[in-house]
Amino acid sequence: MEKANSVMIKAIVYFILIVGAATMLLPFFWMIMTSFKTYSESVHIPPVWIPSHFRWNWYQQALTEVNFLRYYLNTIIVTLGRTIGQVLVCSMAAYGFARLRFPGRNVIFILVLAILMVPYQVILIPQYMELRDLNWLDSFAALIVPGIFSAYGTFLLRQFFMGLPKDLEEAARIDGLSYWGFFWRIALPLTKPALTTLAFFDILWSWNDFLYPLVMTSSDSMRLLSIGIANLEGVYTTQFPLLMAGAVMATVPLLILFIVLQRFIVQGIAFTGIKG
Repeated sequence: MEKANSVMIKAIVYFILIVGAATMLLPFFWMIMTSFKTYSESVHIPPVWIPSHFRWNWYQQALTEVNFLRYYLNTIIVTLGRTIGQVLVCSMAAYGFARLRFPGRNVIFILVLAILMVPYQVILIPQYMELRDLNWLDSFAALIVPGIFSAYGTFLLRQFFMGLPKDLEEAARIDGLSYWGFFWRIALPLTKPALTTLAFFDILWSWNDFLYPLVMTSSDSMRLLSIGIANLEGVYTTQFPLLMAGAVMATVPLLILFIVLQRFIVQGIAFTGIKG
């Protein structure tokens, strides 16, 4: 009886997971199929799921309709700059909050966490004015530098650093390692899952960021991929296959990256939940 109940519970769980996975994957399937349809098929009622003939011309048009390759390059530069900077800055800040003793440490950390409660739109205009005074508007500095710190990233890595055994740090100190030496040679390699998780989330946020680069840039040569895809949308009518082709080209790199890093991402999220 217990075995039958166990099988029934597993069947229900797997059914829920399959339904959830299908619900998540259905929009991606629709996006990919629409990128190969004709315009009439994309707006046909009832919906046409599979195109009669797969057409690749929408991808070619997306590359020529706007400066798509330039947007791609800008997005890669900004994403790499933010990710590398954030991993370095957040890891150093998190190590300080987790392992170093200094006056006001907990108060400062609470203030850092308070940043998570402030809607981003609240600081957007003051940030714009500050970057204008620095003459950074419409430049890579404006797109990268403000994004190299994250309260979430600091919190995530702090949880990992707090979980490192104190005996490990004491042994390193006896061997002559400084705080910096322990951080660079021992702590960082041991927190690879957390670093990978933070890097992936930062890549995801930077790659899909729309409002911030829209406000901080004005020239077409500095636009990012998210804005370029939005430019594929027409004023009066929208070529949905063209729009979906651009979305596919923007999404594929993130999907490949997630598939490659998924093991580290799952480890990072799981370990963060049990370390405190």
